[in-house]
Amino acid sequence: MNNNSLKVIADHIRCAGFLIVDGIIPGNEGRGYVLRRITRRALRHGHKLGQSQAFFYKLVADLDAEMGAAYPELREAASQVASVLKQEEERFGETLESGMKILEAALVDGVKMLDGQTAFKLYATYGFPADLTADICRERDIAFDEAGFEEAMKDHKNKGGGKEGFAGDKKLEYTGEKNVFVGYEHLSQEAKVVALYVNGAQVQSASAGLDAIVVLNSTPFYAESGGQCGDSGVITSGGASFKVADTLKVQADVFGHHGSVVSGSLNVGDTVQAQVDGALRARIMRNHSATHLMHKALREVLGKHVAQKGSQVDSEKTRFDFSHNGPMTQDEITQVETIVNREILSNAATRAQVMAFDDAVKEGAMALFGEKYGDTVRVLDIGSSRELCGGTHVAHTGDIGFFKIVAEGGVAAGIRRVEAVCGEAAVALVQGMSRQLHEAAASLRTQPEELTHKIVQMQDQVKALEKEVAALKSKLAAGQGDELIAKAVDVAGIKVLAAQLEGVDAASLRDLADKLKDKLKTAAIVLASVVDGKISLIAAVTADSTGKVKAGDLIGFVAKQIGGKGGGRADMAQGGGTDVAALPAALNGVVGFVQEKV
Repeated sequence: MNNNSLKVIADHIRCAGFLIVDGIIPGNEGRGYVLRRITRRALRHGHKLGQSQAFFYKLVADLDAEMGAAYPELREAASQVASVLKQEEERFGETLESGMKILEAALVDGVKMLDGQTAFKLYATYGFPADLTADICRERDIAFDEAGFEEAMKDHKNKGGGKEGFAGDKKLEYTGEKNVFVGYEHLSQEAKVVALYVNGAQVQSASAGLDAIVVLNSTPFYAESGGQCGDSGVITSGGASFKVADTLKVQADVFGHHGSVVSGSLNVGDTVQAQVDGALRARIMRNHSATHLMHKALREVLGKHVAQKGSQVDSEKTRFDFSHNGPMTQDEITQVETIVNREILSNAATRAQVMAFDDAVKEGAMALFGEKYGDTVRVLDIGSSRELCGGTHVAHTGDIGFFKIVAEGGVAAGIRRVEAVCGEAAVALVQGMSRQLHEAAASLRTQPEELTHKIVQMQDQVKALEKEVAALKSKLAAGQGDELIAKAVDVAGIKVLAAQLEGVDAASLRDLADKLKDKLKTAAIVLASVVDGKISLIAAVTADSTGKVKAGDLIGFVAKQIGGKGGGRADMAQGGGTDVAALPAALNGVVGFVQEKV
């Protein structure tokens, strides 16, 4: 028994278990990658001990028994921990098995170093992590060609044709002062143009028809950040008008207004009026504030392991990615909607305050892992939610109006995505759904509240009718079968029958072929039927004749001529094709085919 492997597994189940309790799930970056490496190292040591089936997640019960009393958080989340580890274990199982076989073949006796190309092949083709390969080499005192691996990775990326960024993505050369953002309090602001860019180059003037980027000394426009899209609107000066399509950061504290000069000419030094599109800003704020409430509700409903993994907020919707290891049920979605709408109905005032980062965290503000925060941060209290956020938000939760989740799905292993709408968009969505419900109910001549019952009733009726139709088809086929017996041709004592039937499906063809075998005793049969332009073929050969001719050979002979294929056992085979015009000739050739065989 490998005591070292047992110690590694015991140590790693503790580490992995508590990481997951802390809200971390396996991933490809940050703490998620650390958890993934720990888990996969434990799985490899289980593999060394002969474990070919999933085992690691089962140890959560033992971990709970040993440490659950001292750590109640572990006991509460035990099932969640086991579920996450099971999913990760199943994903990596096949990779581990195939990767170890290749690695064992490469690390034969006498090898001093594992070359980088082999390590890269393991990584790129089989998904075998390079760090795991390096661990195995280290245990066997074999050097790992890390430089060769990195070179192979670099060659792979170069061959992949990595694209250079567009011209508009180039960093603008701006050396002026940072601008002042006044958009929390104002949607309109008098400002001065301090820089202009056309095609990435700094210019002194931009005339009508040109696309440009305008930098102001102060602005009410919010620049895209933290998942919230940038503002749009207009910048005017005398006869000049600049339509702002988007606002993006040129530097951390410098906002660039992207758009086009509609009329006149805009110049560096001009005094302008910057006006945000208030209607769009209001919709964006509703969606952003709802995102905070939804994040809090998801943690309440699904568990504290839920953590934001990305978001996109614009005037149409909010899209929120979060850590969770399985699809949300409809009941869970409803619970989240109920919690958020309850917060909206409370109409609580939103409060923003700037404080030291450490103080904000102590007071319960949620900080996103991987985000960079300064010494001072902006803390947003929206309903019962408290998060660090620099975005724009509603003054009261009631301003959101109404919240509705429209989609939920997976985007990566352990990452789910929810999309939702608010305010007028949510009302319009529900009104549309209600209209469809009433239209569906009217078409089925029932009331909306009875629609589900009506649909179930109709499904039962359809199933009954399908059974009835199948029985009638079988009866029809049997009737045609009696007529077919007389058409069988004797070939060296074998009754050979090849025929096309009308209005018979594949299942009925099989039933009829079995009945014909019973009646003809010694026979080789090929039956065909055309339904919706597709040919179904069945071949049946009695047991005493399979030594001379096989059903699979018969199907192959006919199917090849009608642009299809097929196969099966010696006594029964099936196939199909699409060349209906070639079918009669193919069936006529069956007798000759059998004659050649016998």
